[in-house]
Amino acid sequence: MTGAQQLLVVEDEPTLRDLLSASLRLAGFEVVAAESGTRALEEVGARRPDLIVLDVMLPDIDGFEVARRLRQPHPAAAGGHPPILFLTARDAAEDRISGLRAGGDDYVTKPFNLEELVLRIQAVLRRTGGHRQDGLLVVGDLELDPDSRQVIRGGRSVELSPTEFSLLRVLMENAGRVLSREQLLERVWAYDFGGDDSIVASYISYLRRKIDTSEPKLIHTVRGTGYVLRRPRP
Repeated sequence: MTGAQQLLVVEDEPTLRDLLSASLRLAGFEVVAAESGTRALEEVGARRPDLIVLDVMLPDIDGFEVARRLRQPHPAAAGGHPPILFLTARDAAEDRISGLRAGGDDYVTKPFNLEELVLRIQAVLRRTGGHRQDGLLVVGDLELDPDSRQVIRGGRSVELSPTEFSLLRVLMENAGRVLSREQLLERVWAYDFGGDDSIVASYISYLRRKIDTSEPKLIHTVRGTGYVLRRPRP
């Protein structure tokens, strides 16, 4: 082993699967390939890759269902789930939203530029594990541990995807400070190119469903400006 980050490429079309694998190896990654959703689940269980490049249209179970199964709480996944970058020819808004709701961390449509794909993979890896910060973060009854990647609200464990975790960490690190969509896009998604800031609103909504299930609400929208995680009043 060279210590390179390991990617699992899940693509049923052999030519594209080989091209992706070769290109990502040239970019410095260790690559394992799978041709089906069933095989992908087996590889994740055996290897624990750092990131999954996951085609949506697979011959057995589709990529969205693969992601949902991977996101289900499981004792063996205590260290966190690998981030997922969906790869698909379907570019309709509802498909993109379905991918994010299934637990995806980014979404690239075919045909794609290989250089951009590499940049997006690097961005996902940076925000989901490349820059871990020590020290428990606490805001009210909400706790986030960057080392164990555990989140607790009111004594209840909260299961988050890697991107949801990164977004919550940025909000908690800046508790009381309003952050614009552009700031969150840069800090959480780390795009070095034009990104769609609507993804921020989607993930804020997902976080609220998991974090703000009881009073007091912690995540607030500042109309026309952005979002803030506010400490509850004494």
